[in-house]
Amino acid sequence: MTNRLDDVELDARGARALAHPVRLAILARLRSGGPSTASRLAPHVGASPSVTSWHLRHLAEHGLVEDDPGDHGGGRSRWWRAVGAGFRFQVDPADPGPGLALSDAIEASEAGLVERWRSSRARLPQEWLAVSGRYNTRIRATPEEIAALDDAIEALLAPLATRPASERPADARPVRILRYTMPEAADDDDDQHGSD
Repeated sequence: MTNRLDDVELDARGARALAHPVRLAILARLRSGGPSTASRLAPHVGASPSVTSWHLRHLAEHGLVEDDPGDHGGGRSRWWRAVGAGFRFQVDPADPGPGLALSDAIEASEAGLVERWRSSRARLPQEWLAVSGRYNTRIRATPEEIAALDDAIEALLAPLATRPASERPADARPVRILRYTMPEAADDDDDQHGSD
């Protein structure tokens, strides 16, 4: 991994491999719940333990999961953990299929994510509700300027994303930051969307 956020960087093969609902569900479950086995994951990902085990091995081939060396009380079960803080991929203009397929699979797997958060936000303490938010800002920029903006955002996120658990404040909690950068197609002009 060569990025500041400790994300696994996927090539086209990795993007194609992850573009499967069971694999995305396995990875999400390992990231949120910590190390687990195929048998424990199976009821949560919609697959049998043997199929879940096969998907775990496939994810391991692409560096997304690995054996967990922790002490799990003996037994013969194979424990797995997610690798890195997240994953990233790019849509290759020369071969957009794998990246677009993974983008579509992620959107499908996260359907309702914001609505679920919205329905539970009333249970948040006031200080957490005060820092939650949503931004929808339209800008005019070049690809180079967007790349620089992404780099600056990543520089701000890196210390929080890579901080060891032992250094986290006691009141820290998981926070999901969704980042969408959506260049508009050439025919999406100001007449359709209003002025900047």
